[in-house]
Amino acid sequence: MPQVEKMLEILVAGGHRQQQVKHVHTQPARQGNQGEWPDWIAPSLQNGLQTIGAERPWLHQLQAVELAHAGKHVALATSTGSGKSLAYWVPALSAVAAETEHHHRIESVHARGTVLYLSPTKALAHDQLASLQSLITASGLDHVVASTCDGDTPFEMRKWIQAHGDVVLTNPDYMHYAMLPSHARWARFFKRLRYVIIDEGHSYRGVFGAHIALILRRLRRIAAYYRGSGNQSTHVDLTFIVASATTSDPSLSAARLVGLDPDDVTAVTEDHSPQGTKTFVLWQPPQLLPRDSIETTTAHGDASDFGFQPVHSLGLTDEWTLSGVDDDLTSPSALDETFVDALPNEQPRRSVTVEAGDLVADLAANNIRTLAFTRSRRGAENVARHIQDQLQLISPNLAGSVAAYRGGYLPEERRALEHALRVGDIKALATTNALELGVNISGLDAVVIVGWPGTRVSMWQQAGRAGRAGSDGLVVFIAREDPLDTYLVNNPEAIFDAPLEATVFDPHNPYVLAGHLCSAAAELPLRDNEIDAWGGQVAVSLLDQLCERGTLRRRTQGWFWTHEQKAADFVNVRGAGGAPVQVVERESGRLLGTVDAASADGHVHAGAVYVHQGETYVVAEYDLEESLAFVDREEVSYTTWARDVTSIEIVDVRKETSWDVDLGGQSTGARPHVEWGFGEVKVHGQVVSFNRRRIPSGEIISHDSLDLPIRTLTTTAVWWTVSAQLLEVAELDGEETPGALHAAEHASIGLLPLLATCDRWDLGGVSTALHVDTERATVFVYDALPGGAGFAERGFAMARQWLTATLEAIESCACVEGCPACVQSPKCGNGNNPLSKAGATRLLKCVLGLASP
Repeated sequence: MPQVEKMLEILVAGGHRQQQVKHVHTQPARQGNQGEWPDWIAPSLQNGLQTIGAERPWLHQLQAVELAHAGKHVALATSTGSGKSLAYWVPALSAVAAETEHHHRIESVHARGTVLYLSPTKALAHDQLASLQSLITASGLDHVVASTCDGDTPFEMRKWIQAHGDVVLTNPDYMHYAMLPSHARWARFFKRLRYVIIDEGHSYRGVFGAHIALILRRLRRIAAYYRGSGNQSTHVDLTFIVASATTSDPSLSAARLVGLDPDDVTAVTEDHSPQGTKTFVLWQPPQLLPRDSIETTTAHGDASDFGFQPVHSLGLTDEWTLSGVDDDLTSPSALDETFVDALPNEQPRRSVTVEAGDLVADLAANNIRTLAFTRSRRGAENVARHIQDQLQLISPNLAGSVAAYRGGYLPEERRALEHALRVGDIKALATTNALELGVNISGLDAVVIVGWPGTRVSMWQQAGRAGRAGSDGLVVFIAREDPLDTYLVNNPEAIFDAPLEATVFDPHNPYVLAGHLCSAAAELPLRDNEIDAWGGQVAVSLLDQLCERGTLRRRTQGWFWTHEQKAADFVNVRGAGGAPVQVVERESGRLLGTVDAASADGHVHAGAVYVHQGETYVVAEYDLEESLAFVDREEVSYTTWARDVTSIEIVDVRKETSWDVDLGGQSTGARPHVEWGFGEVKVHGQVVSFNRRRIPSGEIISHDSLDLPIRTLTTTAVWWTVSAQLLEVAELDGEETPGALHAAEHASIGLLPLLATCDRWDLGGVSTALHVDTERATVFVYDALPGGAGFAERGFAMARQWLTATLEAIESCACVEGCPACVQSPKCGNGNNPLSKAGATRLLKCVLGLASP
């Protein structure tokens, strides 16, 4: 495997790219500590473990195995590649194997326990099945039937699994839409259920986490029904094992996810597996030179120094691609490949898409197997395409070993890519977090993280891909022109010294809970003695509303579902709201992929450019009623960028506080100078137009209007207001005030993920010099998810720390007028106009009481 020193030399091109390196952090190697497998493990399984090379367990594996075997619920939170899989498969398989050792006895077959494995993605379930099957085969457990079962599984195969499956690997979506509503078909399986394994527990956060928590509560009551002769108590004799990346307080998060008392969950967090040296490089792309000052010398230096042709010397120009979301109602999975007009006299930095593509191409050309994590599906496609283009010029034989991997692919495409990954045919891969979630790829040398992944938990999870199996690895974090990214590469202690985030989700979110109450009632009537497990008074209020609407019916035996349609069909587990939009090639009728409903207006409107497997398509028709987008294959030299308008209204104020800062004796009368609020809001947004922008210059070549409906999002928001006197002290007049508020809003959205378990795609914002509900200048930051997700509430709780970090990020940026690294946002519905960086600085100093009266 290439040494880290060699990889670093290629990365910095012998020093010619050294200026892009902002910080290097080395995580030292760690020795492993092992124990002995316990005697209670079935002899056949003991033999299988030896056969696959797991003669002795790491101590954290041993601890988790013993706890699970004793019937204790376990939260296993250790690093990527630490062997978590064996820690849950050994106790689960040992129980099944012990009951099948004498499989010729009929009574033993009838008593066999079952195991349910849940993962957030189909890919991970299939990957785990491959590993599990190897252990089953090595152990000679031919009578243990393990299989995946999901939406891709043929109907006849599902019936066979229902009748014979011992270990079923699936995902929450299939559990919600198929297994639980059709629980009678799974009666044999649920009656014998012994272990429930929940993999990648840290990924269940926000609205998605709330959905999964409620699905698991439904699972517990169904299992209790079949195991307890009709008793629907949610307290069932099951053992839950929640495996996750290293997080803050994993036992509390696991307990909230499953619906258990935190005292009943034991956390295993000390990692005893060996780990090679990991070298982290914090990287900031260079500023672009004006076109008339570009020289023919390259950033890479002389190619002969390294034996390869550096891609930047090939005469390719840069595109300016930025990130962010605010002032709009688009999905958190917004585009990477969007543009923003630079403010006068500001010098943008090189696109992270181009920078990542060049670095990965250089590494791949030197036989360094590299994985690039991007922030969006489109980003993965564009980075992969750029890598392929560069390798075609410098190492044509490697161009075919580059691919993109993201959600939205068809099952056969996904399986082919996963196979190519496992056998090593792919040397460079650009992916979304679909490959963050546990798919086992061995032999990776380097990981390139293109833009902050949202949380430190995700960063460490992605970084864990580099140097798996105890070998050394290189991790490069490339900062986008984004306030948080810029802050982090200039404040590395915020990455490496700060504590990990806790997983945030609210299972009592009424916009999530209502649908699951209906689903639960459709599966089995809801009883009075179950209400506390569903949120107590919140559930009672929702049940009353659902009965008033005729959705549920109250009877002496409980609440019943009244519709012929499946209740589960009214719930979108992924939290997007509405059916996904299918993207269909018009000429062939071929289904290319899907786009979630929340982002479809901005992504697949008529005239939008859609990228699939490196090929570009143009949307010819967007059918809102049928959720279809018809596209034509077309090579284009432009990208499209949708624009929208947004307004916000306060529905309910849940929390309030104030800061009465010293303004030199000036008084506002009855109201403090700074007021904070948190509560329910309605955000009204409409995609109204789109630009075509030339690649790579970003030049606007057309502006087209769109006629799309207004979308309303009911969610939660945090807001802060300021008095007219404070604006006066901040030297903000009527002309500059909107720009100062707008700039402060943009920067604060970028910095909130530093404090909450979210990324900026989970947030939106609105600012106004006079809001009708507050009657003051106001900045709103809201959760861009139905019903809220807890992120805005976190901002309210840490208001001073949040705005202090925001001010620091703005002040530390070297630009004069404002740039994407501090106050600009590429998804701004107002086109980043007006903005005042200087005004935002003065405003925040006054709000924080740092200005001289």
